[in-house]
Amino acid sequence: MSPVAVVAILLGFLSSGMGIFVALGTLSLILFWIDGTPYVGGAQVVLDRLNSDALIAVPFFVIAATFMQSGGIAKALIDAANAWVGRLQGGLALVCVVATTVFAAISGSSVATALAMGTILIPAMVEQKYERKFALGVVGGSGTLGILIPPSLALIVYAIVAEESVPRLFLAGVIPGLMQAVLFGAFIFWYARRHNYPKGDPIGRAQFIRVNFRALPAMAIPLVIFVGIYGGIVTVSEAAALSAVIAIAAGIHVYRAVKYRDVFRLLAESFKVSGSIIVIVASALMFGHWITESGVPARLVEAVTALDLKTWQFLLFMNILMLVLGMFLEVIAVILITLPLVLPLLVAFDISPIHYAIVVTVNMELALLTPPIGLNLYVLSSISKAPLAEVIRGVNPFIVLLLGLLVLVTYVPELSTWLPSFVFD
Repeated sequence: MSPVAVVAILLGFLSSGMGIFVALGTLSLILFWIDGTPYVGGAQVVLDRLNSDALIAVPFFVIAATFMQSGGIAKALIDAANAWVGRLQGGLALVCVVATTVFAAISGSSVATALAMGTILIPAMVEQKYERKFALGVVGGSGTLGILIPPSLALIVYAIVAEESVPRLFLAGVIPGLMQAVLFGAFIFWYARRHNYPKGDPIGRAQFIRVNFRALPAMAIPLVIFVGIYGGIVTVSEAAALSAVIAIAAGIHVYRAVKYRDVFRLLAESFKVSGSIIVIVASALMFGHWITESGVPARLVEAVTALDLKTWQFLLFMNILMLVLGMFLEVIAVILITLPLVLPLLVAFDISPIHYAIVVTVNMELALLTPPIGLNLYVLSSISKAPLAEVIRGVNPFIVLLLGLLVLVTYVPELSTWLPSFVFD
């Protein structure tokens, strides 16, 4: 079957409302049957690839994010960030960027980050006479950091499919993630001064120390992850497990926002999310195995090479394609559908898979903010009771800023590759 027909069938399945794992799994079975490829080979590949430390880390990071979202950790981080930048003009909006950056270094999920921060900060900003659409935009834009600042579930999925190093990918997201936070912070500061948004009240030394001390258990989670992984003390999966344990303990015993009776409910929610991710990855691995065995990558490389594209032109095309796909598909779906086809082309164009991973991730940040499927839009609309159109107007400036970041990340690969190379090479 031709690649065009395969893509058309897949898009047809998805447009019918079929789940991504059902669509990929069903299509894979059909393609194996048409080609006469033994199913057992695909099943063995899936089992081998699922048996990885990277995938084991997923449920633990999801557990950590779930308990952080419900366990008072977001409030502690917001209070600590407020102690540092709250007294500046537009301080609450700047607090959102700072607290979200730290929260993202624990959760790995943009939706969880936007939900946890938005629940607290949107009402607070509105109460202080910020425009609601601006408050929505700040939380929505900052929330996307959840998949760029490590640990990132999107980067873990990328690592599984591309067979890349998770620690390297995590490091690749650090500089672009901090750049995004600084870019958003600068825009917010300028916008707040232009609209004369209020400054926060200064706090005394005793309160400053108290709120920062209270945030230490939350700050311990990214410390465990980074020091543990890059100090060679623990593996990625072990660091994920430790982060889950700390998040549960902090939610119950430190911040006391989680009761013992809530633990099994929150664990069940985490297992549901983790299970869906694993099933989607399994179906995508089956689809990727068919692509490899069918010879499609070799034909695709020949076809693209014949076009005599420059590397910058290929990256531009991929960015446009992912922006379009991101409007209609969720983050993991775009990664799993496109990556098996693109990986051979990266070799042909001499593009680092580490660099491309960050290009993909920034595109997926945009996908979270672009209608009609952008998940952060619906999360913000739900928690604020604001019309979707108002949320879209609020995030538009941050989409423009993200597009600027995307250009930098795409055409200055050192932003993504320098830190992993410095640490490991």
